[in-house]
Parts: sequence; C-alpha cells; structure tokens
Amino acid sequence: MKRKSMYSVWVVALLGLSGAAGAAGLIPQPNADAVPYATQADPETLVLDARMAARGIAISTLHIPVRPGPFTFVYPKWIPGYHSPAGVLADISQLTVSAGGQALTWRRDKVDMYAFHVTVPAGVRSIRVQFTMLLNGGTSKRATPDLATICWTRAFFYQNDINYHDYYLRASIILPKGWGYGTALTTVSRVGQRVNFAEEPLTYVGDSPLFMGRYYRKVQLWHQGSAHMWLDMFADAPQELDVPAKLLAAYQRLPDEAFALYGSRHWYNYHALLAMSNQISYDGIEHHQSSDDRAAADFMTDPDQQLIGGDLVPHEFSHSWNGKYRRPWDLITDNYQIPQRTDLLWVYEGMNQYLGDLLSFRSGIRQPSEYPQYLAMIYNEMATEPGRDTEPLIDLTTGAPYFYMTANGQYPSLRRSAADFYTEGELLWLDVDTIIRARTHGKKSLDDFWHLYSQPAMTGPITKPYTRSDIEHLLNEVCPYDWHAFFQKHVYEVSRLPPTGELERSGWRLVYTAQPNPFITAAQETDHIDYQWLTYGFNVGRSGALTDVREGSPAWNAGMSPGMKLLAVDGQKFSPGVLQYYLRKAAQDSVPTRFTVAQDGGVRTIAVGYFGGPRYPHLVRMAGTQNMLAKIMAPHAGH
Repeated sequence: MKRKSMYSVWVVALLGLSGAAGAAGLIPQPNADAVPYATQADPETLVLDARMAARGIAISTLHIPVRPGPFTFVYPKWIPGYHSPAGVLADISQLTVSAGGQALTWRRDKVDMYAFHVTVPAGVRSIRVQFTMLLNGGTSKRATPDLATICWTRAFFYQNDINYHDYYLRASIILPKGWGYGTALTTVSRVGQRVNFAEEPLTYVGDSPLFMGRYYRKVQLWHQGSAHMWLDMFADAPQELDVPAKLLAAYQRLPDEAFALYGSRHWYNYHALLAMSNQISYDGIEHHQSSDDRAAADFMTDPDQQLIGGDLVPHEFSHSWNGKYRRPWDLITDNYQIPQRTDLLWVYEGMNQYLGDLLSFRSGIRQPSEYPQYLAMIYNEMATEPGRDTEPLIDLTTGAPYFYMTANGQYPSLRRSAADFYTEGELLWLDVDTIIRARTHGKKSLDDFWHLYSQPAMTGPITKPYTRSDIEHLLNEVCPYDWHAFFQKHVYEVSRLPPTGELERSGWRLVYTAQPNPFITAAQETDHIDYQWLTYGFNVGRSGALTDVREGSPAWNAGMSPGMKLLAVDGQKFSPGVLQYYLRKAAQDSVPTRFTVAQDGGVRTIAVGYFGGPRYPHLVRMAGTQNMLAKIMAPHAGH
C-alpha cells in the first residue's frame, strides 16, 4: 500500500478567530482559486542539481503539469518568514522552457515581473522548465566551498493562481560528492548523490529548507516515541563543530523548556538547521518543522557569540508555535504571490523576541543571572533612539516589508528599522509579564497566556489565526486589565520612551557607570564596532568609519555624520584603543576631543565637547523588592 504523507492535509484552522474583519481576511481569494494541475497523483517534480554548489550555482529542472493553451507560471514573491517580497528574481539565470524536447517561447509579464507566460501545444501535459540558480547573487551569499543553504522557494516555479495547500511538488536533490544534508522533508530514497523526497503540498516543501555541507554534525536534542528534535550543524571547518559539552547540554534542555513554556507541540519532527561560516549572510528564518539559522564560523565555540546570539536557535524554534501555528489573520495567504499584511508583527516577532531570549536563559545557553545586564543594554538602545519621537511602533510593523527590504543606509536611528519591533517588542511583552505577576501576586504569568494561546496540546503542523482582539481576550482570561489601552499607548501611538514599568516592577533600576556592560563588550567584539552612543554619540567601525551619529549628541552638535572616517584622535592615528584612552582623558579635562576625519575626498578636524568619560547602562537591585527577573528567567522544565 502506498504510504499516505503525514503532511498531505495542511489545515488552516479557523479556531479562535473573532470579528468580521478576521473572517473576511480568510475568504477564498480570486488569485488563489485556479484548479491545480499538480496533484498528489501527478505532482510537479523538481530535481536540483547542486553538485556545483561550491561554485555558487545549482541547476533546477522542473516538470510542471499543464493543459494546452495559454499558461502562466510564477516565481515565489512573498516568502513566509521574510515578511516581505523577498523572492530573488535577480538570482534566476539561463531560463529555458520546453515540451517533448521542443523549445517553447516564454515571455515575462510586463507588469508582474514574477509571472512568465507560455503557450502550451496541443497534446502536451507537462512542460520542462530549467534555470540556473545563483546561490551567491547580489542579495546574499548562501554557499561556500564547503556548505550551502537551499531555500526551495528559490528553486521552483509553479502554476499561477493556485492554492498552495492543494498543489503538490516532489523534490529531489543531487548533492556534491561527500556532502551530508539536513531537512524536514521526508526522504523516500537515496541513490548515490541523489536524494528523493516525498511529494508534499507546495507550501510544505517551501517551508522546509535544506542545508548541506562537507563538515556536518547531527545531534539529537529530544525524542519521544517517533517524534524527534535534531540540531543539524554545518561548518566550513571541522573544528567549528567541536561544541563544548556544557553548551550542547544547554541546547538539549531547550525542547523541554519550550514544552514547559507552551504546554503543547505542533510538529512531528523538528530540525534546527545551523550553518556556521564567515562567508554566508547571517540570518534566522522560521519554519514549522525546521529553522534556517546562519551564523558566524565560531558561533558554537566562542562564548561571546553565544552571549550575544544565543537566542538565534531558540527564537526560530519558538516560532513553530508563535508564527507558524498561531499566526496573525491578515498574514495568512494562499500562495506566494499574495501580499502579506504585517501590522501584527509586534506579536509575531516582538513577543517572539522575548520568547527566544527567555528560552535561551531558561535552558542555560545564557545564564539567567546575566539577563539584567542584557535588559539594561536593550532598554538603553530603544530609549536613546531619536526616531521614536515621531514614529510609533505600529508604523514599523505595518511598513515591515519596506523596512526589511530597502530601509538601509545612513541614520538608522532617525528612520528606525525593522529590528526595533523585535527589541522593543521584548520590552513590551516583559512589561506585560510583570504586570500579570504583580497584579496576581505571583500566582500567574505570561506562561499561563502562552498555554492558552497554543492550545490544544497536540496537533500536526497546522495554522490557527488570531486578531489583536483575540490576544487581548486571552490576556484578560489570565489577568483582567485594560490591555487594549496598554497596547494602544505602547504600539499604536508615539511613545517617547519604550515600556519602562517592567524595570522597577521587577525590582531593578537603571544606572549608568564607567563599568563596561558585558553584553555591549561582547557585541563590540562580534560586530567589530565601538559603541560610543552614550558618550561622544557615534558608533564607529574598526577601520574608523562612522556608522551612525545620535541626534543631539556632542558629535552631532559638532557636525559629525555617518560616512565620515576617523583618521586620528588628538593627533594619534585612530584605533579603538586610542579612542578609549582619550575618552577616559576627557573625563578629567575641559578640552574637547579633536577628531581628524575624512569625507568625500576632504580632510578636516572636528572638536567634540564631551567630558563624561566611559558610560554604560546597568540594572541594579532595588533594596527591599522582589527579584522578579530571577523568577522569570529561572528554568521551568520539571517544575
């Protein structure tokens, strides 16, 4: 008997949906109601020849079921998890279309650049589409001589206007010789270097990336019966896979901490795919039964990397519940061409930033006692951003596709960025957590909300939508409060400061001293940037390039701007060490620091009047108060 795929039914559950607006967002859409030609019995097929991945290219060969006459096939545009039209058209090359060995003429749509038209001859039931996929195109680098990350949405076209839950694809990959792989797709067979996967709905294939490489290590983090969670690590050098036993044990505690936090599981088998290389682009993309995590070569061997980025794997893992299982009603689409509406990312990503950090501290990837220093750093980051004086958080989430894709360049602190609704989202949801704990005298917390939010306890990888009112209703079930007004103030209106009540409520207060904050110190090492945001008022790279200048700071008032390069400090050639020397000296002098700067071919000297010395944010305990942060960050599994 032919085995029925466990993913052959990809359900969009209407449980918990409230309001006419939410229901309207899920009605059948005219651009997703075409009859799919690719069925489970006759799926579209994809063979990705990745034997030249080390050179940055792969050859994709598709057989797409069709019917005679005009036919339109499309390239994925709006990719779930990217929250933007991230489909990379520029990385498609050498496109050919044929049927029965005869070339067919194709043309790109004049308006929709992602759509391609062809006329299918009589009697033809499938067309062959082949193209070269540039893994290291202009947008990002995804392959090195020793590893590669494959996002299937970059490797296929599909029939226009179909619902991708009902359209089937069977994928195969030809690996470079000697390379291993990891993916959530079900392996049906392997012959030599070719691996064949089961046919699945297009949405599931697109949601299941594949990592491969010469040096790899697969670690089981958890299992129960036939269900497993794996950490699949790939690196450019074998020594980067020598993870310290203590750190690996912390990652093995991660699944149990997630189950304790949510009280549920909505996946069958989960693969945390981790590529470690200094050549590929850093990223973290969530999927329902896997994650696409990319980090520095020494990510698992350098303590500073874990101190700053230890939430990467927990964050994406948490998204299996928050983002994949529970998803904003207006972020659910029926194919990759339908625009996504991102206004509720302050829940999807903002709350998940808190969850990822929470899980990293609870599991021991980072030590719970370190969280106050981390909180001081992120609070200060949001509190000293000039752009917040005019831009509410909701503008950043609603405009997320723009902020993710094109909002780069100078003055990020004036414009704000997509990163803000992550960082400020953590402060927002920590504030919610402390309000619940304070009002219920410690009897309830956000953990109770997350249990309600992620009910029932066990399903397959389905999606259950929510609205803002759903979130507020669930919070009121846990702790009655005017949550609507709370979110209105902190998300939907301009707020001159980020949520602040969580500091004092949790038994801490913010101070500034000359003692370095360990998270800022680690960030300077990993980012290769000297953060002088609170002193002179600029951030400067190791080469002397100014990356940003804070409005109203001494550097701003003196005329400094991004794009300048520091050549010298008081006559000495610039280096981070020289800058630190004159920073300490400034606390004892009344003479401005003189910076020699280069800009647009010219050189000049700028005197900056800062006289305070080093300045770093810290949280210190308030005498006679409860240490709520210690309770929040303590391990919860088994309690």
